[in-house]
Amino acid sequence: MTPVALPEDVRNPPSAYGSARSTISGAPLNTAELRKTHDYWRACNYLMLGMIYLRDNPLLKEPLKTEHLTSWLLGHWGSSPRLAFIYIHLNRLIKKYDLAMIFLAGPGQGASGVLAPVYLEGASSEIYTDKSEDEEGMRAFFKQFSFPGEIGSHCTPETAGSIQEGGELGYVLSHACGAAIAY
Repeated sequence: MTPVALPEDVRNPPSAYGSARSTISGAPLNTAELRKTHDYWRACNYLMLGMIYLRDNPLLKEPLKTEHLTSWLLGHWGSSPRLAFIYIHLNRLIKKYDLAMIFLAGPGQGASGVLAPVYLEGASSEIYTDKSEDEEGMRAFFKQFSFPGEIGSHCTPETAGSIQEGGELGYVLSHACGAAIAY
């Protein structure tokens, strides 16, 4: 396959402030940091899929059976990996630079994208004391996700670190404006 030569304006698009340039030198993460961050994100993705689709067999120690799967699908897979990705990187920056920052998300039923990293860092055990970070805790976490009276598929007051009920964009925008004004 012969590479296609791109026109000059596509290779170097014009900018309102002159030619585009980066002021960052080097890579934002070294190899070890990148590997750890990616592994953490992959673990979050697994937990999110488990919350949305599994009721049992959390470590997939046996072949999947119908009884392992949830009978209802609540939660948005589309927004969940993105929310976890943002959460992980913001958390990394908060720790690295000791930032005074808050993560506000309005994903609707994308709570699994926030719950997964919160579960992995151990903060969810403050609210969900029976959700240990082992196979039994994962089983309970998966089984009770999006179940009435248990773990909501949207950010609820019981979501560790949550300051709102709901999760729709309108709610989070009002909280974000309030946080910006208060700061």
